[in-house]
Amino acid sequence: QMRLAESGGGSVPAGGSLRLSCRETTGYKYNNYCMAWFRQAPGKEREGVAAIDTNGNTKYADSVKGRFTISQDSSENTLYLQMNNLEPGDSSMYYCAITYTTGGPWCLSAPDRMDYWGEGTLVRVSS
Repeated sequence: QMRLAESGGGSVPAGGSLRLSCRETTGYKYNNYCMAWFRQAPGKEREGVAAIDTNGNTKYADSVKGRFTISQDSSENTLYLQMNNLEPGDSSMYYCAITYTTGGPWCLSAPDRMDYWGEGTLVRVSS
């Protein structure tokens, strides 16, 4: 089975940037998939942030459009989330996840359908 590992979290002031990475560490691969970044802060429900499918089609939460960019490097089995112009409301634990699918980046809104999850990386944005 797959094993995902996130990195790149940290503490930054508002307006700063971070780049999160999610690497599959076992060599296991899906030929068709939707991968996504989710976040969950204390007292809040889990929220889809950004998703990408096998062909590079993307989908974003309205709250991060224009600020965050999801991308992937197939040769390195790595998913990225570039986060610019960070806001205090972005503070959260960020998780990456993957599911097998041929249907596009719909998994942004379907965390219960994901097959594998990483352990998370913490992001803190101060005002």
